[in-house]
Amino acid sequence: MDKLSFNDEIEFNENHVISKVIVETSFSKEIRILIKSGQVMKEHKTPFPIIIHIIQGNLKLGVQSEMYDMKDGDIIALDGNIPHNLIAVEDSIVRLTLSKHDKVERVKSVLEN
Repeated sequence: MDKLSFNDEIEFNENHVISKVIVETSFSKEIRILIKSGQVMKEHKTPFPIIIHIIQGNLKLGVQSEMYDMKDGDIIALDGNIPHNLIAVEDSIVRLTLSKHDKVERVKSVLEN
């Protein structure tokens, strides 16, 4: 067992969204996403279900042509293959829970494109 902190090394980047795997378990991967006000994660989808939890900030979450205002503490579960995007209204810290079977590289490729 390791004790980890989701709040260590919080440094937003002006030029791109930052992601970091905080912990990987036998069933999930917990990823921290730092998205600065005005930054966008363009529409994408994952083959597995995900959970998006807003730790801090304010985002617009687009899901299948609907926009949701997401703020501190809000959480949403999405099934696999559901197109979604994020737009940061404020500097935001997001906890993304991926299936153990999903690949972190897929998330990084979304952030780079």
